Amino acid sequence: MSAPGTMRIIRTSAAHADGLDDFPFEIRETDIEAGDGQSLTVRYVDEGPRGAHTVVFLHGNPSWMYIWRTSIAAVVAAGYRAVAIDLVGMGLSDKPSEMGDYTVQRHIDWTSDVLLGRLGLSGFTFVLHDWGGIIGMRIAADRPGTVDGMCISNTGLPSRDPSVPLPEDASTPKGAFAGFQKFARETPAWEPWAMLDGVMVTPVRPEVRRGYAAPYPDQSLTIGSRAFTQLLPTTADNPMNTPNWHAWKVLEQYRRPVLTLFSDKDVVAPTGWRDIVARIPGAADQPHRILEGGGHFLQEDIPGEFNSALVAWLEHNWPTGN
Repeated sequence: MSAPGTMRIIRTSAAHADGLDDFPFEIRETDIEAGDGQSLTVRYVDEGPRGAHTVVFLHGNPSWMYIWRTSIAAVVAAGYRAVAIDLVGMGLSDKPSEMGDYTVQRHIDWTSDVLLGRLGLSGFTFVLHDWGGIIGMRIAADRPGTVDGMCISNTGLPSRDPSVPLPEDASTPKGAFAGFQKFARETPAWEPWAMLDGVMVTPVRPEVRRGYAAPYPDQSLTIGSRAFTQLLPTTADNPMNTPNWHAWKVLEQYRRPVLTLFSDKDVVAPTGWRDIVARIPGAADQPHRILEGGGHFLQEDIPGEFNSALVAWLEHNWPTGN
């Protein structure tokens, strides 16, 4: 981890997205505090009428706001405002240069600063996927009056009751992702977009692979994606477990609309919907779906089905009059 005040920031040019014909949106930027006295530039898109109900999209790993390109178009066509950001370390946003510079709490703080601070958003609906689910649900728990609803896909909120003693091997990585963590940590040449073949069911078209790789012409720019792998909850003492447990106590009182749109061929978080539906009051009587034919990146495999279900739910809860 970089010493306090000495975090080295890798700047990323927005021009890396030039030439992506399927991502025609204007790329905007804002600066936030890095947490060590420096600033970070975060890139985002903001489409649709400013006075409309706002839908905020948060991606996960190994993606950037490109994953939301068809969803942005769909919700804007339905009359909504769509905001999608690149998380710090990902896509076109700035990237602290060391794996240890990234923590789940820092991602929450950085993302909150962008959405609530710099963009001044309130009363919006989250659309969350993968790590975006953890970050977004934590923001909703921190500021429940700010988030008007959540659509949650292929993710979860892992937690551990802090009153239960930790096992002796609490720091030993276990589970399906432990080996993957080691590989990503020890392989600087790893190309995160190579994971597309494992998280999608349909063949990855060349233009889609090019879209996911576009922000990373230099291998050093993949550090944020590699860092995310190290934050996976493979140990009992993972630092996010206790804060997530406390977040659940808030979410168990959250009564605004919560929809789960999962997919039947996801291998990353296939059962994450269960706790969400069972524990969040706002998830009661919602049209939850496990969509057929989608892998972890259901936005790529079955965009039509995903977007139709999302827009129908938005129109039921926040009608635009279109």
